[in-house]
Amino acid sequence: MTDTTISEITAWEALDSRGKPTVGCAVRLDGGAHGEATVPSGASTGAHEARELRDGGTRYGGNGVRTAVGNVTGPLADAVRGLDATDQQTVDRALRDADGTADLGRLGANAVLAVSVATAIAAAAARGLPLHRAVATSDAPPLLPLPMVNIISGGAHAGRAIDVQDFLAVPLGARSFAEAVEWCSRVRAGTADVLTDRGVPTALVADEGGLAATLPTNRAALDLLVDGIGRAGLRPGDDVGIAIDIAATQFHHDGRYRLAAERRDLTAEELVGELAQWCGAYPIVSIEDALAEDDWTGWRHATDRLSGRQLLGDDLFVTDLARLERGITEQIGNAVLVKPNQTGTLHDARSVVTRAHEAGYATVLSARSGETEDNWLADLAVGWRTAQIKVGSTTRSERTAKWNRLLRIEAELGDRAEYAGRAAMTPT
Repeated sequence: MTDTTISEITAWEALDSRGKPTVGCAVRLDGGAHGEATVPSGASTGAHEARELRDGGTRYGGNGVRTAVGNVTGPLADAVRGLDATDQQTVDRALRDADGTADLGRLGANAVLAVSVATAIAAAAARGLPLHRAVATSDAPPLLPLPMVNIISGGAHAGRAIDVQDFLAVPLGARSFAEAVEWCSRVRAGTADVLTDRGVPTALVADEGGLAATLPTNRAALDLLVDGIGRAGLRPGDDVGIAIDIAATQFHHDGRYRLAAERRDLTAEELVGELAQWCGAYPIVSIEDALAEDDWTGWRHATDRLSGRQLLGDDLFVTDLARLERGITEQIGNAVLVKPNQTGTLHDARSVVTRAHEAGYATVLSARSGETEDNWLADLAVGWRTAQIKVGSTTRSERTAKWNRLLRIEAELGDRAEYAGRAAMTPT
């Protein structure tokens, strides 16, 4: 036994930012170090994600996680007790073997991820290192990521007031992470001011802290965001670009894309054509989930038609190495969204980041719509050098917890701080 040997695991049922239960976990090591993690949960989840375990029944509308909590302190604890917490790959393999299913559905991906993350935090504490240094994948210096910040929301994040899920600000011209966050805060405030001038209420916010305005069309959100950037005293395109999360899987039905808010049905080619028109008229630098998760033919067309912009796969790649390999082989997309709870362990998520970088794909570390006050995602972005991060807006504490952690890391690094900036958004 060593001071970094896993000795004790506890777990509990906690609440995420949407008031739904999630799994909290604490891992204690023989030397006394410990780590805690409370895992997130998504609203617009892909069919190929690792599977959470929910209790069913009447508690919390069937969303309780007492069974998953019991799996943490039972079979998962048995699987990792006595292992070295600093060997993340071995710990995560033991967790996966204990579950025995490809999607972690037997014991629950929420249970598995809680142990995986808490173990990493405990291991960092035992070594006396900040998490971003403990998880670093090379000797390269820490890298502060370019943020994508949610300004306007629709889709599953905002009651489907509009079909497109998110419109985000990307502070391309900012020279530091701190300046980038300040610019995005100004853009959100400027966009809210524009809505107020138009007599549109701004008190209600979406799951990730963005503005949840009812607009006549999806394109109207782009006009609104451009106006908000201008109201903030910044230049659309030069200072701040626009990223959009189409989340097309959410409105893909029977082979067509149904824009319910506009009462239109489109083919894949028509949807891509419309996105191309948007790109010609607005400073769009990144498009996420332009087509549905299994519409590989449509994605091939989108990759050809929308070249020159970041084409980001979330539901398409679902932080899954095999699906990313298919995308690399077929030259589909050029960037991957990385969500640890889509795959269930930190080792598997990090493997996707590593493979993406080897293939020249950009990486964006992402939070979920149902988040917690934990800030470990910020450290992963820095240590794994993902170069981009997406955690929501500049409001709501489960969002600002991540921004605040990154601001602190930048301050602590001082002159040694490296900021990814505009170069992170350059497709290869």
